[in-house]
Amino acid sequence: MKVIEQELLEKVIIERSRTSHKGDYGRLLLLGGTYPYGGAIIMSALAAVKSGAGLVTVGTDRENIPALHSHLPEAMAFSLQDQQLLKEQLKKAEVVLLGPGLRDDAFGENLVKQIFASLKKNQILIVDGGALTILARISLPFPSNQLILTPHQKEWEKLSGIAIDKQKEDATANALTSFPQGTILVEKGPATRIWQVGQSYYYQLQVGGPYQATGGMGDTLAGMIAGFVGQFRQASLYERVAVATHLHSAIAQELSQEHYVVLPTEISSYLPKIMKKISQKGT
Repeated sequence: MKVIEQELLEKVIIERSRTSHKGDYGRLLLLGGTYPYGGAIIMSALAAVKSGAGLVTVGTDRENIPALHSHLPEAMAFSLQDQQLLKEQLKKAEVVLLGPGLRDDAFGENLVKQIFASLKKNQILIVDGGALTILARISLPFPSNQLILTPHQKEWEKLSGIAIDKQKEDATANALTSFPQGTILVEKGPATRIWQVGQSYYYQLQVGGPYQATGGMGDTLAGMIAGFVGQFRQASLYERVAVATHLHSAIAQELSQEHYVVLPTEISSYLPKIMKKISQKGT
């Protein structure tokens, strides 16, 4: 087990080159927010943009787009029901986040199947929320892409077959042997663990607490992970995921000094400020 130290934060979150442009910081495609869960994908998109993602495109219900743009005009958006646009955006994406606020129904199931079948090998796939529930139910073969899974305890129980009270280190390590090499698992819980299949260690968070127990917290984390994965390519994928996960809880812990409960959107709002501080310490 490893603890995420300041040194790793400074390795991942670095100052930007003066000659860089938005294309250098990730082309992200976020898919989800089907009725009645529209807010989930909005929170994911907000976190992705605030973390510094260069280009963020959201596929969601058409009726959800005005709400998205009222919160986040920086994100592009299209209707998930528009197959032509979905195919076009999927081809362009470097990182695909699938599942925040995705309803477990026939439409959601077909979308998960389509994305799994359409991915190119160089694309990174993050599976979260409703897509995890669907994936556990229909048992699709995992793609050979760079794969990141972000289940909370109940979702991990469905995926792995390990009951919540049995989700110890050894049980998870054993379950991960059936996942593709390189798969990253963010095992969310009271002491969140971040694993990569094939690594001899895992990271465990030393920050966070019950002030994070509110709807949308996981959606915000998924968006942060997508944003970090799309940039900071000087670090490994595993390091990028670990630092995003740590920072999500570290910010919440800092805000909890003055707040009884920390809202996910407050984490996103504070994120650029803390990233600036970390990038300056590393120079």
